[in-house]
Amino acid sequence: MQQQPAIASQKPPGFILAGGLSSRMGHPKALAMLAGAPLLAHVAARLAPQTARLSLNWNGPVPPEGLQGLTPVADVVPGHVGPLAGILTAIRETAGHAASHVATVPIDAPFFPLDLVEKLSAAIETPDDIAIAFSEETMHPVFGLWPVSLADDLDHFLRTDPKRRVRAFIERHRMRAVPFTPIEAFDPFFNVNTPEDLVRAEQIFRDIGALQR
Repeated sequence: MQQQPAIASQKPPGFILAGGLSSRMGHPKALAMLAGAPLLAHVAARLAPQTARLSLNWNGPVPPEGLQGLTPVADVVPGHVGPLAGILTAIRETAGHAASHVATVPIDAPFFPLDLVEKLSAAIETPDDIAIAFSEETMHPVFGLWPVSLADDLDHFLRTDPKRRVRAFIERHRMRAVPFTPIEAFDPFFNVNTPEDLVRAEQIFRDIGALQR
């Protein structure tokens, strides 16, 4: 009998989703500078200790300065069809690695909790559960722990649903909502979509430093 992957008993693999077009930012968000380092460096530093191994979903050319040592993995469904394509890519890459789930975070959220994956993993009860982060009753659907067993259904959804919304796919399956508490005056799931958001992120970064002193 083939051994089934353990249900979140060990750290899962992790994927940073950076396959979007960054149209509102005007240049790749992964390379936008925050406090002297690219967003990718901040996100990788937070996610790497929480996961068994770290990968990057990336569809563009590799910049001369590199991608923080991460090997880019392009969407398995072409055409920039949204974050679900990155999630499917993460699931497909995880299949065969004796892991039941894979963790995903977006490239544009440099302050997500350091216990994100631990709490998502603790919520998993069956191999088919999806665990999703919430804060103040707001769903953050790309901050998730995704079962590899959903690969074929997600592939079908991407190819047949015209809107390809993450929430709509989640609603087809059993979802575990995992609450997180906002930190002081900002939501840890704050994301950087525009140059104005990047200015706000700089202020948050300074505020976090002041709180830690």
